[in-house]
Amino acid sequence: MLKRKIENMLKEWKNTPNKSPLIIKGQRQCGKTYSVRAFAEDNYKHVVYLNFLKDPNYISIFNGSLEVDDIIIMISALLGDEAVFVPHETVIILDEIQDCPEARTALKFFKEDGRFDVICTGSLLGVKGYGKQPKSVPVGSETLIEMKPLDFEEFLWANGIGEPVIQTLKRCLESATPVPEALHNKMQELILQYAVVGGMPEVVQRFVDTKQMNVVLTLQRDIVRSYEDDMVKYADDKDKPLIRECFQSIPKQLSKENKKFQYSVVKKGATAAKFAGSLQWVEDAGIVSRCYNLELPELPLDGNAVQDVFKVYMNDTGLFVSMLEDGTQYDILQGNLYGYKGAIFENLVADIFVKMGRKLYYYHKDSGLEVDFVTRYRGGCYLVEVKAATGNAKSAKTILAHPEKYHVAGAIKLGQYNVGKTDRILTIPLYMGFLLTEY
Repeated sequence: MLKRKIENMLKEWKNTPNKSPLIIKGQRQCGKTYSVRAFAEDNYKHVVYLNFLKDPNYISIFNGSLEVDDIIIMISALLGDEAVFVPHETVIILDEIQDCPEARTALKFFKEDGRFDVICTGSLLGVKGYGKQPKSVPVGSETLIEMKPLDFEEFLWANGIGEPVIQTLKRCLESATPVPEALHNKMQELILQYAVVGGMPEVVQRFVDTKQMNVVLTLQRDIVRSYEDDMVKYADDKDKPLIRECFQSIPKQLSKENKKFQYSVVKKGATAAKFAGSLQWVEDAGIVSRCYNLELPELPLDGNAVQDVFKVYMNDTGLFVSMLEDGTQYDILQGNLYGYKGAIFENLVADIFVKMGRKLYYYHKDSGLEVDFVTRYRGGCYLVEVKAATGNAKSAKTILAHPEKYHVAGAIKLGQYNVGKTDRILTIPLYMGFLLTEY
């Protein structure tokens, strides 16, 4: 069983007095159902489980009265002895709640009643307004948590790397001293594995169990196809081909020297007017995140963002790599990244940052200045350069040399090297990106 950070969030929610029903939202196949059911079995005497996607008959439970007693009668009639309702000892799991909008409306009544805990799961598309919608969204009567695929730290746990090792890495980062060579080499190996495996739970579990990359790739491509199936299920008919074209253009977008998203790369002659909604759909599905260009690399970052100039990264690098040509996984694991090396390592850092909850920004000027990412760290604005091989972070040095023009606290260089610090540039290995937690 994979250890997930969502477990702590679920425990905090359960221990909250007068709590509202919980909705765990997230992209498809990120582990919502598995984590919720495992938590429920460990923390409640009785679990009542309804999956509206697998058994549409459950939808009829919520077609009539939404009073809690009436809902319990209906559930009991359908499930029989499987459904045991004991106040404060029973949890009700409503899985794929986006397929039963009236069940979401009923959350208000469960909140007011207070006898039973309710945990729901839903795809981001369903929760964000695509497909069926409830007549009344129970504002103030639900708690929303977004769940993502495994981040790099969870991937480390899955591969037997425990807290003592992570604490060693933190000490090296805080003191800006090199990681011991044996540990450094192991972590270099693990970050490359994470780059090709990513964080989809089924994929990670299969990798841990078998170490067979061909099996990993097959699973990843099945997930990508399931996303394309969702485009058919949820999108309006006129938008379906546009969404698919937008999604499938992402590798081409990131392979360009200038990685700014261009609608003309999606389709010759395409414009934002035609394709902007399609890109928004893919983002709302939790598949990609935008990285906005900044007018100036300084705080507040959101206030300096240029809304119509951005790059697009896949939220899971493993899925991104699976969209590239056969053999790419092997090349990455061997350190031979060729033309895609910049795109892969940048997407890797974007994956790490997004799963940490960081918004993505970069800085590009026509003069040639370009910084891969700009982020808030330790209360200041930091430039982040991602290097697939050794590099000198020329743009970061130029910006740091002009404090009268740029209000930047320092720079972080991420790449295939050990920890070090020179002037205001902190050099760290790629595998330390997940430790940049101080805002």
